[in-house]
Amino acid sequence: MTDLYPAADDREVLRQAAAAHTTAVRNVEAFLRRLPEVPDPADLAEYAALLTREEQTRADRQTAADDVGLAIASLESE
Repeated sequence: MTDLYPAADDREVLRQAAAAHTTAVRNVEAFLRRLPEVPDPADLAEYAALLTREEQTRADRQTAADDVGLAIASLESE
């Protein structure tokens, strides 16, 4: 028998993944608000790390969404 609805645990994983992604995006925004006019190498390294984290949390969120049946074929217009 196939479950018609995702397990509550899967939905909670999705909520947590979405919250982690929101936090990662907010961290990028906070960094950009304090970014000096002329970024130095440390700023570039921090930005790269923040973007990597944001991209990973987005991928985690998408995987969790797929797991609860929220898969979307494509968001791009053709």
